[in-house]
Amino acid sequence: MEDKVKIEMEFVIHASPQLLYQYISTPSGLSEWFADNVNSRGELFTFIWDGSEEKAKLLSKKSGERVKFRWLNDEEDGASYFFEIRIQVDEITKDVSLIVTDFTDDDEVDEAKMLWDNQISDLKQVLGSA
Repeated sequence: MEDKVKIEMEFVIHASPQLLYQYISTPSGLSEWFADNVNSRGELFTFIWDGSEEKAKLLSKKSGERVKFRWLNDEEDGASYFFEIRIQVDEITKDVSLIVTDFTDDDEVDEAKMLWDNQISDLKQVLGSA
């Protein structure tokens, strides 16, 4: 298995960190923009898109700040890859940004970035900050 490439992207979002956190950390919030449906049992989240399911384990979360998941198929492969969505507030301007960290195959970096662009665009529409 070849190593994946770490990608990090920043998206400016016009919403309060508290509101944003609800959308990145709860099944109901995530199903508004990230997947068609999201269920959770404890730290195990099931993401559903067009009838296919992907399961992820919630590795960590810090209220109002960040969530970090690992796809179960990565965990079964013994990989330490994860994806993290972090809320960052600029101390001076108070601008709110989402920092997305993800890992992807070397030849899929552009697709992964485009996917996150689309996902975050959906989130902005839901928040009314587009």
